[in-house]
Amino acid sequence: MNFKNIHIGHLIKQRVKECQIENPRICNFLKCTEEEIQEMYQAESLDSKVILLWAKLLEYDFFRIYSQHLILYSPANLDYIKTDEKEDTSLPRFRKNIYTKEIIGFILEQINSKKMTKRQVIERYKIPKTTLYKWLSKYNQ
Repeated sequence: MNFKNIHIGHLIKQRVKECQIENPRICNFLKCTEEEIQEMYQAESLDSKVILLWAKLLEYDFFRIYSQHLILYSPANLDYIKTDEKEDTSLPRFRKNIYTKEIIGFILEQINSKKMTKRQVIERYKIPKTTLYKWLSKYNQ
């Protein structure tokens, strides 16, 4: 899975094939035409409400793909580290340093295929050195 360049339409189409859902059911659920469905399959991005409907229909969290992108590709803001201060917000807080098996697999694949060195992974994705070496010993057996 390429988390850098996300084409949501292709991913939705792939999931529809996996689930073997017929177009009439999709049209009924999304309240759209077959032509509109085909347009969605070709779209690189879709409205979040539409993605949410697809996620419910296909029982797959498409938003997690975007979360993985943020974990891998959003730069760490080292100038803005707060120790004990909590920023006032009414929005829910999420920890950025939660690595899924897919993320760990992606990182290890980069190293094992020699696309990136360990040092490059540590610098690019801001993964602690000890964490990376734990992954290497645990998952590269």
